[in-house]
Amino acid sequence: MKSCELCESPGGTILWQDDRCRVVRVGGVEGQAFPGYCRVVWHGHFREMSDLTVAKRHHLLDVVVATEAAVLAVVQPDKINLASLGNVVPHLHWHVIPRWVDDSHFPAPIWATACRPVPSRALPDDADLAVALAARLGDTS
Repeated sequence: MKSCELCESPGGTILWQDDRCRVVRVGGVEGQAFPGYCRVVWHGHFREMSDLTVAKRHHLLDVVVATEAAVLAVVQPDKINLASLGNVVPHLHWHVIPRWVDDSHFPAPIWATACRPVPSRALPDDADLAVALAARLGDTS
């Protein structure tokens, strides 16, 4: 197997994790444009949802839904986009992306060409996101 960035690094600031997966806040340009953007990353190197057992799939989707709920509560976007692509990084992970009707890409996906400048929005506090996640998933720290 070639190098995998999600096997070699957390992929963002870790907000919550258990023995199977982690929730990270995405930083950089994407994190600035879409404050509260998180990824749910499976710890083991799997490429597809169907590679997991039914119980593991249920757990992963429970974490995705809890992450969506936490981002909604803390960031209060107009919409959440969920995506599991893996074309560039073929390591099982889900994107939990807060969206606003005036964001730089709306209504197109965030990977499309921007239609307007990135509006100024406050970044959510990592501790607030971590508390919201822990309330929905349990604290494993």
